[in-house]
Amino acid sequence: MAAELSPEEEQATQQFLEQLNNVRSEHNVPPVSRNTAVKFLMARKFDVPRALDLFRSHVSLRYREQLTQIDPKDGNLLRELQTQKFTILPSRDWTGAAIALFTAKLHLPHDTSRQNVLKAVVYQLDQALEDKVTQRNGIVFIYDMTSSTYSNFDYDLSRKILDLLKGGYPARLKKVVIVTAPLWFRAPFKVLRLFVREKLRERVVLTNTGDLPNSIPKDSLPKQLNGPVVVDHRDWLTTCYNTYKNKESQEMEDLRGDKRALIANERAALAAARVVTAYSDESPPETRHNSIAGFEKNQKERQNEAKRGVDAGLVVTPSSPQKSADPRDDSSPPTQPPPPPPVPRKLRPANLSPEESVHQADKDGMTIDILVDHLQRQKKTGIWKEYAKIRLEAPAGTFQSSKLKANAGKNRYTDVPCYDHSRVPLHMINGDPNSDYINASYMDGYKQKNAFIAAQGPLPKTFPDFWRMIWEQEVLVIVMTTRTVERGRLKCGQYWPNEENVPEEYGAIEVVNTCFDKKMDYTISTLLVTNTDTGEEREVTHFQYTSWPDFGVPSSASAMLHFLSEVRACQAKAVKDLGDNWKGHPLGPPIVVHCSAGIGRTGTFATLDISLARLNDIGTVDINTTVRRMRTQRAFTIQTPDQYEFCHFAVYEHAQRQGMVGEVDWIDYDDSDQSDSD
Repeated sequence: MAAELSPEEEQATQQFLEQLNNVRSEHNVPPVSRNTAVKFLMARKFDVPRALDLFRSHVSLRYREQLTQIDPKDGNLLRELQTQKFTILPSRDWTGAAIALFTAKLHLPHDTSRQNVLKAVVYQLDQALEDKVTQRNGIVFIYDMTSSTYSNFDYDLSRKILDLLKGGYPARLKKVVIVTAPLWFRAPFKVLRLFVREKLRERVVLTNTGDLPNSIPKDSLPKQLNGPVVVDHRDWLTTCYNTYKNKESQEMEDLRGDKRALIANERAALAAARVVTAYSDESPPETRHNSIAGFEKNQKERQNEAKRGVDAGLVVTPSSPQKSADPRDDSSPPTQPPPPPPVPRKLRPANLSPEESVHQADKDGMTIDILVDHLQRQKKTGIWKEYAKIRLEAPAGTFQSSKLKANAGKNRYTDVPCYDHSRVPLHMINGDPNSDYINASYMDGYKQKNAFIAAQGPLPKTFPDFWRMIWEQEVLVIVMTTRTVERGRLKCGQYWPNEENVPEEYGAIEVVNTCFDKKMDYTISTLLVTNTDTGEEREVTHFQYTSWPDFGVPSSASAMLHFLSEVRACQAKAVKDLGDNWKGHPLGPPIVVHCSAGIGRTGTFATLDISLARLNDIGTVDINTTVRRMRTQRAFTIQTPDQYEFCHFAVYEHAQRQGMVGEVDWIDYDDSDQSDSD
C-alpha cells in the first residue's frame, strides 16, 4: 500500500501515471502501478520529470545488469542472501531513514558473481522500499570495512552499487558512510567519488567506529559496530520473502517487458518535458526551461543517449540475455530448486551457500568395515572400473580464461586448464585484465569452503604470480608433492630459495629461506615472505614431499599419512599464532597444494585429507563422491586409476593404525600393472 499523500502529491502521482502509461499503452507494454509511481516520486520529491527520468534510468540499469527477473527461489540468489554481507537493519536514523549495511569482510569475490551480489542487494532494497516510512525518508548506506582485506574489495562491484544508489534506484539516498577504511582504500575511494555528483559527494564520508555515532545514532547501530541492535538476518529474509509473495504481481511486470518498454519509458520522459520545466538535478540551471527550442535540444540529446544505450547492448530481451564479460559472473541459466519455505532452508551439498563446502557429512558413505568389504568384492579391476566411469564425466565448467591467448603461456600443460568458476583471480596490475590469471583453482575441504588452492607447478615466468597469490590469499602453508626434476623431466620450477638466508625477489615479493628441516620423506622450509610495496612480513611454511616414486604411487601410505598429519599440525599452529588477526574459518586460509600439473598427486593429497577428516567426524567415507565433487572444482583431479585406488588403501591403513579395523588378508585382491602418474 502506498504512503498517504497530500493533494499536491496525489496530483503529481496522477500526472506521472498518465504520462507514462499513455506511452506504454501505445507499445503494448503493461502499465505501472500506483505504488510504483509513488516510489519514484518519493525518491524525487514529487518532481514529475525527475521521477520519470529516474524511472527511465532504473529500467535501463536493471536491463543492463540483468536484474529484470529476481527470483528468491533461485539457488544462486539464495546462497548470496545467506552470506549476510548485505542486510537492512531493524532500526532507523534520526530522520527516519532505513539503514542498509554492507559488511565488506563477508564478501569473497571468487565465491560469487557481481550480478548475484547486485540481485541480492536489489531484492532486499525492493522489499525494504515497500515500507511507506522508508519511501518518504530514504535510506542510509553503511559500508563496513572493519577487518576486511584487499581480497574482499571489488572496485567494479562498488561502482555498480554506487551507480545504482546514486541515480538508478527509486529511493532517496541520504548518506553513504564508509567505516574503518584501511589505508589502501583511500586511492580507490577518491576515484569512486568522481562518479558521484557534487550534491551527493558531501554525503559520502569516511569514519571509524568511534566517530560513527556522529553520522548514525548509536542506538541504531548493530553490535558489530558497537551498537545495541541485534541483527537477525534470517528473520529479515523471512520478511523479504513474505513481502515478495504479497507484492502486486503487476509491479513485477513493470520490469519484464522487452525492448519496447525502455523505448516507451524514454518517450514518456520526453513527453513530460513538454509540460514541465525541470529535467534532472544533474542538469545545469540554464537547461531547466520549458521553451520549444530547449525541449527540442534536450529531445535530440536524449534520443542520442537512448540510441547509444541500444547500440551498446544495454537493453536485453528476456529471450536473449546479455552475456557478461566478467568470467566470474554467471553465464549459465540459474538452477530452479523446489520453492523454499519463507525462511531459506539448508540446501543439499550440491547447492550450498558460499560458507559451506561441497564435502559434508552426507548420509551416504561407507564405514571402514564396508569399505574393506567393497575392496574385497570389487578387487583391483572393479576399483579401476569405478575410476573409469568418473573419467567419462564431462567437465563441470568452462575454461575461457585458461584458453585466452594472453594466458596460454602461463599454463604448464595445454591440456590441464582451470575452470573459470573456481579459478583463483589475482589482483590486476595497472588495469591489465590479463594480469589476474594463474593456473590455480579453489577446492573445498571437509566442511571448509576453499580449504585448498590446487595449482600447477610454477613456471619461471609465473613465479611472481605464484607469490602474489600466496600473499593475496594469506596462505600459511604450501604443500609440494613432487620433486623439481624426476626421470630427467622438469616437473616444477625452483620457485623458492634453496639456500638459507639468501633473499630472492619475485616481483614485489621477497622470500628468504630461514630454516631447512630435512626428514626421510619430505623437507620443511620456513620462509620469511615480505611485500616490498608495503613492508609487511609473514611466515610461510613450505612442505616438499620427496618420496613419491618415479612410477605409480607409494607402496605404503604410512609416509604420506605422516606427512599429511604434520601439514595439518603446522596449519593449526600457524592459525593459532594469528590469534584475533584471523577472522575466517577456524581451520585457516587455503593451503596451497601443487605437483606438476596440479591434478594427480595434488588430488590424492586433498582426497586423503577430506576422507580422513570425514572418517574422524562421522565414521564414514565416500571416496567416489569426494573425487567426483573435487573434479567439479579442479578439472581432471585424480589423474590415474592407481591414485584413486591408493586413496582407498590409505584410508584403510589410517583406520588400522587407529584401531578401527584389524588386519585384512588381501591375497585375493586382483593385482594389475600400475600406470605412470603425475
